[in-house]
Amino acid sequence: MIEENELKAYELRLYIAGKTARSVTALANLKKYCEEHLKGQYRIEVIDLLVQPQLAEGDQIFAIPTLVRKFPEPIRKIIGDLSNEEKVLVGLNIIPA
Repeated sequence: MIEENELKAYELRLYIAGKTARSVTALANLKKYCEEHLKGQYRIEVIDLLVQPQLAEGDQIFAIPTLVRKFPEPIRKIIGDLSNEEKVLVGLNIIPA
């Protein structure tokens, strides 16, 4: 599932394993933050490792859910359900620390 927008300033990948409560919460939180802070400037790619387990190796995914900011570089990772908005926004470098 990919959110398509014209200008993609942020490319984000969310790794999940099935429709667990933590995975659903992480995706909902991520969409909320992106709409509030990056409206029209992001793309979210959700990768279900139960369907495509081989994709975990490329981004070195060891825990789920894991959010990976692919662009802008440097690559950043956040593990968990993304419920701490300030931690997520700082971790993605959307707001300063």
